[in-house]
Amino acid sequence: MQSVLRKLDKFESYACQALLCLFVTLLFIQVIMRVAFNYGIPWSEELSRFAFVWFVFLGASYAARLSAHNRVTFHLKLLPVKVRQGIELIADMLWIAFNTMMTIKSIEVIESLMEYPFLSPALDWSMAFLYWIFPISFTLTSIRIIQVNYLKLVKGYEFKDMDDPQAD
Repeated sequence: MQSVLRKLDKFESYACQALLCLFVTLLFIQVIMRVAFNYGIPWSEELSRFAFVWFVFLGASYAARLSAHNRVTFHLKLLPVKVRQGIELIADMLWIAFNTMMTIKSIEVIESLMEYPFLSPALDWSMAFLYWIFPISFTLTSIRIIQVNYLKLVKGYEFKDMDDPQAD
């Protein structure tokens, strides 16, 4: 199980890096083409938008793995550790419930798009395939939430506070 999670870590990291490079490069080329040659590449804006959306949603899953999602925690830091962990666990269970609902609803949307196809304007791609990022990322995020809670509550691992200026 540990090796599967490590491979998932690497996959998410590399996929996010590749998607970031893709959409930044496409936008850079698009700007150069418009400014220097007065010509725009119609499909590049659409592809960069799709890459950005996939980057954001895969990045959300990866951030959950690092326990780096934004939370309002200043009031929780005043509480005893066990109480704080209990409250965070309840919040994470609600988060998993939300992710589960979003996964189910996004699959319903994808099924609808398979039945009544909708194609992207410039690339002529089925939007059903592009929307698969939603159930993928919400499911991965739930897995990561469970993983982080296991590491914190069972293994005693302390994650860095991302709000701390001293954090890397």
